[in-house]
Amino acid sequence: MSGEGNHGNQKAQCNGVKKHRTSLPAPMFSRNDVSIWSILKKCIGMELSKIAMPVILNEPLSFLQRLTEYMEHTYLIHQANTTTDSMERMKCVAAFAVSAVASQWERTGKPFNPLLGETYELIREDLGFRWMSEQVSHHPPVSAFHAEGLQEDFLFHGSIYPKLKFWGKSVEAEPKGIISLELPKYNEAYTWTNPTCCVHNIIVGQLWIEQYGNVEVINHKTGERCSLIFKPCGLFGKELHKVEGYILDKSKKKLCAIYGKWTECLYTVDADTFDAHKKSDKKNSEEKKSNMQTSVDEEPEEMPLPDGDTVQVIPGSELIWRIAPRPDNSAEFYAFSTFAMQLNELEEGMKGVLPPTDCRLRPDIRHMEKGDIDSASAEKKRVEEKQRLSRKNRSKSTEEWKTRWFHQGTNPHNKAQDWLYSNSYWDRNYSLLPDIY
Repeated sequence: MSGEGNHGNQKAQCNGVKKHRTSLPAPMFSRNDVSIWSILKKCIGMELSKIAMPVILNEPLSFLQRLTEYMEHTYLIHQANTTTDSMERMKCVAAFAVSAVASQWERTGKPFNPLLGETYELIREDLGFRWMSEQVSHHPPVSAFHAEGLQEDFLFHGSIYPKLKFWGKSVEAEPKGIISLELPKYNEAYTWTNPTCCVHNIIVGQLWIEQYGNVEVINHKTGERCSLIFKPCGLFGKELHKVEGYILDKSKKKLCAIYGKWTECLYTVDADTFDAHKKSDKKNSEEKKSNMQTSVDEEPEEMPLPDGDTVQVIPGSELIWRIAPRPDNSAEFYAFSTFAMQLNELEEGMKGVLPPTDCRLRPDIRHMEKGDIDSASAEKKRVEEKQRLSRKNRSKSTEEWKTRWFHQGTNPHNKAQDWLYSNSYWDRNYSLLPDIY
């Protein structure tokens, strides 16, 4: 965030620091004394976006900042731009789609719900992008984002409506919404949706996270698609964190296989080799199973331990992505990655540049980051009450809320309803923004 650089013909503007921080101002609090059950027992089967949660269950980031973690492995987009082979580009884009959820591993804190009109921006010259996002709806909660390469070499945009449900022992987050990536150099557009994320042992025991569901990355120009399955853990944990699937051409012929774990790495290999490996693997596991007696068929209580810590590499495979290792102090700071530690940095030089709606300026998150839980809790109540009062006043005056940086429209690639960027954020004219904090 050392500056905007000379993007187009605009004058470079300072936006922060060159050297990023490597820790938060204060370590996280213990959640052991909080009775989550007393809060959640009334909510079984309900959507959680309307339930007020105690601040101790949060992490000191807004959901808008958490979304920005999609960009941690932006190098995969730059890599896609360097190859003229559409299948090689699809490998990179599929790896980017998987890497976008990798930061959720071990992240059991809940991000703060963004306030209506809240925004977040991030410029990373070292990673070659700038990003901005806005909370465009409160009920249902919808976050819209738009990122672009600083060399005008890609556009990445979408809107996410995180539908949260509580199921007794677990909380399930289904991130509804479309994600689009455009590569102008090849006149290509890719779209996909994210898998479902589930946090287990909400009431008692060790919290653990899994992702499951189908993710289909579509290249709208060539008709190629990458169909991936994020596997549910299964009773003995054998499938925990596994991702596998195929890149298919427009006639659905398998071009290659992709496999790995969303918490570790992804490989690509010839489809026939992969199928043969799966066949022999299935045979071995069936033999193993016949020697064991299985009893209950329900969700495991404790976090299952997979059969070894790493992905079993099939001969002839090529590595396409590996997760950046977490810093040594990650466990003290909400299991943040190095990238996440830097998202809420606020230096003096930023204050005159950022809009007043940027979540770095949000007082409850700032207090929590500094370890002041009481002030964070008081400020969270205050800003939420302020938001409720604004909504009440608008309903009395027939005044409608207007989004500032996005408008509703049709996604140009798959024709679904979407939130589209209105192009004026980086002009830095923030005079008419609402006072939401």
